[in-house]
Amino acid sequence: MAERQGPGPGALVPDLCDGRAVLVVVVVAQLMAIVLTLTATYYEPFSFERLGLTSFFMQWVGLTSAAALCGVRRWLNRLPSAWAAMAVVAVVVLITLVCSAVAVWLPVWVSPGAAPGLWDTDIAVNVGIAAIVASVVMRYFYVQEQLRLKGQAALEARIQALQSRIRPHFLFNSMNIISSLIAVKPDAAEQAVEDLSRLFRASLREGPTQVPLSEELDLCRRYARIEGLRMGDRLRVHWQLPEDPGQYMIPLLTLQPLLENAIYHGIQPRAEGGDVQVRIAEDGDMLEIAVTNPLPETPVSGGNGNRMALDNIRYRLVALYGDRARVEAAANNNEYRVTLRYPLA
Repeated sequence: MAERQGPGPGALVPDLCDGRAVLVVVVVAQLMAIVLTLTATYYEPFSFERLGLTSFFMQWVGLTSAAALCGVRRWLNRLPSAWAAMAVVAVVVLITLVCSAVAVWLPVWVSPGAAPGLWDTDIAVNVGIAAIVASVVMRYFYVQEQLRLKGQAALEARIQALQSRIRPHFLFNSMNIISSLIAVKPDAAEQAVEDLSRLFRASLREGPTQVPLSEELDLCRRYARIEGLRMGDRLRVHWQLPEDPGQYMIPLLTLQPLLENAIYHGIQPRAEGGDVQVRIAEDGDMLEIAVTNPLPETPVSGGNGNRMALDNIRYRLVALYGDRARVEAAANNNEYRVTLRYPLA
């Protein structure tokens, strides 16, 4: 199975091969045809024939331009924004010029008669309108791209803030565990140091906001291993995972805080400990992650930290995957379950 990738980086020129983009082109072209036809009524009576011909011409130019830009989109998006915008305007103007020339000369070829001049006024008008409209559209795309980059920068800053938060009590407990193991179990102490360093490296990591699910699961297992040294048999973590977790992508440090909250709020307060269930599975075109832990008899103070982590995770998923992403948390039958759902691609 091919690797599941999250949403890719944005670009100045959108994907005009997409069905929704084609529909937008068709609708905009038709609206422009209606506007041009209504504008002509200042000089002559309204004509459905003119509306039909104008609509046909606008759809011809619009769909041909969309197809051409779709073909060279990757190349255009590798150019600087200014050059890409000028290239798009040039493509639209060239296509409009060719279509206008064909529209002017076609009646002459079908029914020979007086040939128009080499440069007809209608051609010049069409080319001018195309240049203006394409320039306005590219300006809109440029503004949208700048807003997207600004939002992405804010998102990355918030993600870095979340990733840099490791609870002090966890750090102190881990160091105490390591110091107590050095004399009696040096191999376990060495493994704990390695696990702790990997967790800190992930928390300070800068780069892609998404990682393979297998990498996130490795961090979770290391965290659970460190907590297991402290809690012993009181902590039991059960994993229900897909066969190849590496094919899925997940925002870095999304599952690990959920496991940390489950242990801190659900297992640690219970004298007998308990079981944490981590279940990950596909559900149609969505990936579902569920973390379940038992409820303690006495709620742990600091519940605001749990809600803060959930809010941060919700914000990151919605920013990356849109409104289809979901983060739900509920207590039921002495269990507390957090469920994440987001699109596979």
